[in-house]
Amino acid sequence: IDEISRKMNTYKFWFIFVDDGSSDHTLEILKKFSESDSRVTYLSFSKNFGKEAAIYAGLVNAVDEADYITVMDADMQDPPELLPEMVRYIGEEHYDSVATRRVSRKGEPPIRSFFARMFYRIMKKISDADMMDGARDYRLMTRNMAEAIVKMEEYNRFSKGLYGWVGFKTKWISFENVERAAGETKWSFWKLLK
Repeated sequence: IDEISRKMNTYKFWFIFVDDGSSDHTLEILKKFSESDSRVTYLSFSKNFGKEAAIYAGLVNAVDEADYITVMDADMQDPPELLPEMVRYIGEEHYDSVATRRVSRKGEPPIRSFFARMFYRIMKKISDADMMDGARDYRLMTRNMAEAIVKMEEYNRFSKGLYGWVGFKTKWISFENVERAAGETKWSFWKLLK
């Protein structure tokens, strides 16, 4: 991401990392990052509250400071090299949000892919939210959209649904699935089903 921020040097970057109660050395690494780079800040949960709580905490801490806000997984499955294109769609074509979706589920077990596709198909039929098969949480949005998401008081949040429900103009871009750079998913089949 540092390379992309250097290429996009007309923009000022600020990074908020959310440590969702990890039991590895994530917090130590984040402390070192923040000490060596003034653009880096972090939040650390006392326990694992889940991805949705982490996204919400990041948005709450970003809306007062940023004009554009992006949500990105730290495992590098979300390609940062898409950011210049995402910024262009918002700046030049006046979208409120640029959302990403995977066009393949390469490396994912077939049963998981099947149920994921079924989930999106069902959600499209029973919901007014604009949800796309293969949607990722990786998204760039304007402050106005982020503020609308933060103001929603849902207790059991589902960000991908909330993004589509608030009604802002969204551009979808696709990318090939990327293997994670480190670690392994904590999302078992049963956790996803729940």
